[in-house]
Amino acid sequence: MTENEKEPRSRSGRSGPVLTALGALSGVLAGCAALAVAEAVAGGVRPRSGPVVVVGGAAIDRTPAAVKDWAIRNFGTDDKLVLQLGILAVLALFALALGIVALRFRRTGAAGVLLFGAIGAAAATGRPDSTGAIDALPSLVGAVAGAAVLYVLTGRLTVRNGSVAAGDGAVAGAGGVSRGPEPGPTGPVGPVVLVDGRVADSDPEWVWPAEPMDGRAADLDSQRVGPEADRAGDADSGRVGPAVSEAGREADLDAGRVGPVVPVDGRVGGSDPGRPGWDRRGFVIAAGATAAASAGFALLGRSLSGADGRDAVASRRAAVLPRPGSPASPVPRGAGLRIPGVSPFVTPNGDFYRVDTALVVPKVDATSWRLRLHGKGVTRPLTLSYDDLLRRELVERDITLTCVSNEVGGPYVGNARWIGVRLAELLAECGVRPPSEGGPADQLVARSVDGMTIGSPVEDLMDGRDALLALGMNGEPLPFAHGFPVRMVVPGLYGFVSACKWIEDIELTTFDSYDPYWVKRGWARRAPVKTQSRIDTPKPFGRPKAGTVMVAGVAWAQHRGIDKVEIRVDDGPWQQARLAAEDSRDTWRQWSFPWQATKGGHTLTVRATDRTGAVQTDRRARTIPDGASGWHSVVVTVE
Repeated sequence: MTENEKEPRSRSGRSGPVLTALGALSGVLAGCAALAVAEAVAGGVRPRSGPVVVVGGAAIDRTPAAVKDWAIRNFGTDDKLVLQLGILAVLALFALALGIVALRFRRTGAAGVLLFGAIGAAAATGRPDSTGAIDALPSLVGAVAGAAVLYVLTGRLTVRNGSVAAGDGAVAGAGGVSRGPEPGPTGPVGPVVLVDGRVADSDPEWVWPAEPMDGRAADLDSQRVGPEADRAGDADSGRVGPAVSEAGREADLDAGRVGPVVPVDGRVGGSDPGRPGWDRRGFVIAAGATAAASAGFALLGRSLSGADGRDAVASRRAAVLPRPGSPASPVPRGAGLRIPGVSPFVTPNGDFYRVDTALVVPKVDATSWRLRLHGKGVTRPLTLSYDDLLRRELVERDITLTCVSNEVGGPYVGNARWIGVRLAELLAECGVRPPSEGGPADQLVARSVDGMTIGSPVEDLMDGRDALLALGMNGEPLPFAHGFPVRMVVPGLYGFVSACKWIEDIELTTFDSYDPYWVKRGWARRAPVKTQSRIDTPKPFGRPKAGTVMVAGVAWAQHRGIDKVEIRVDDGPWQQARLAAEDSRDTWRQWSFPWQATKGGHTLTVRATDRTGAVQTDRRARTIPDGASGWHSVVVTVE
């Protein structure tokens, strides 16, 4: 029998479901071992080269924009956790299947693990932030470890009813098809030799049919053992007693104890009286050792990855933001309404929305971080360190950011106080001119350490707005989740065309010559923020009491400003809401409306007018390709 042929089964067949379950368990243990070893290797090579991260990143890159939008809409900032759990679930099912396959085809099962390792390696080297072939190492090493574990564990589950000796002393399985004068069923045969691929007795020219009896021993065709009647065996009640062949070669075939056959004189030998079945003790030991080793490698990987980020954490802790040369004006009195349920005027860092494609938040050491500025129309390229930026004049501004994935009335908008360097000044130092002044580049492409590319219109960045390379957020160095050490912040543009986090490279180019990440996936090249408004209170399907009900929320039209907010109850007339004090045209604006609520069901709708006189459109549009539009409404029941 070859390695990939079916392994012998138990005589009773009753161990089938148990072995299948243990085979599936073997697959899961092998998968865990593969991931644990891979993550440990990634911790020593580059944490972002681990198989879950690179396969997840590849999945994100290849997911249609509509599906991404659906995930963000339904899972919010937990979309990455859901993706990771989904990847692990798929891996678990794949491992279960491979374990079951390996029960019958060990090499095929092990090859399946290696195949998945190759997929991980290809994903690692194909990532935009790949550092080369070394990124494939974690997936490949992990796959080899997983394949070895699966091969060993399923080997312990091989059901052995006995082995037989060939004429030259070679061992072959005893569960093969017996042949003789008349066809006989398959089953354990007892002491036999293999002759030309057939089952034979001690006389190589005599072949008999073998028939299992009572799931234990074998009937040797009418009690005949050889060509002469004196070589007979007792086949009563499923027992084949001591059968003596020529030259006194004895085989003990006591009922239920047919073990491996030992070749004697190159032909037939006595069977070992060990019980048939899989190696229970060996499997338990191997499985336990695998689980323990996997846990150890997982802890090692976590430790190594943590060590890789410790320098980054230390550099952020040591960062001190100088007093800005151009501080933000104090927030006007009355800009923040004290109405329960309304979003605070300044969004705390921990509550600020996060939408990006990074499965693992990059932790960048500010002391080794560098920013390169180059490209078309750049006459004096620059390379800047974190300290270089800190030594420049810093400006402080309140700016509201909005994600293009924000649905009408959605949560992906927030306001913070940012500290950074004016991007326009850096570009001017490098000799860059906007297109309106004859500059050859109309697009600035910002690249993140994780390979993300974001394209911004050069004209907008240099039109006088406070486009920043931000270093601080709400009075502290940027949190890692929001781009430490440096990110871009541009008022008036959606984040996917302006807000590059963990930035490390700026290239000047043209829209015609390069499509950044999101443009390749069907999003717009230029995306100014649309005028929007949202009702924060009462909540949808709320049940306020009759009487005066304060309806309140926020409205935004960054870099244009909000001039008016109106409320409509059911199909009634539009009524003007009270606007809170304005901080700047680059921030959102709170509003309120005292509604005299009457009992029953009602629909409340809001719309805003920006400073250019444009009224928020009622035309419903999806977030793709350049942001959602429409009026926000909530339905309430007044009691």
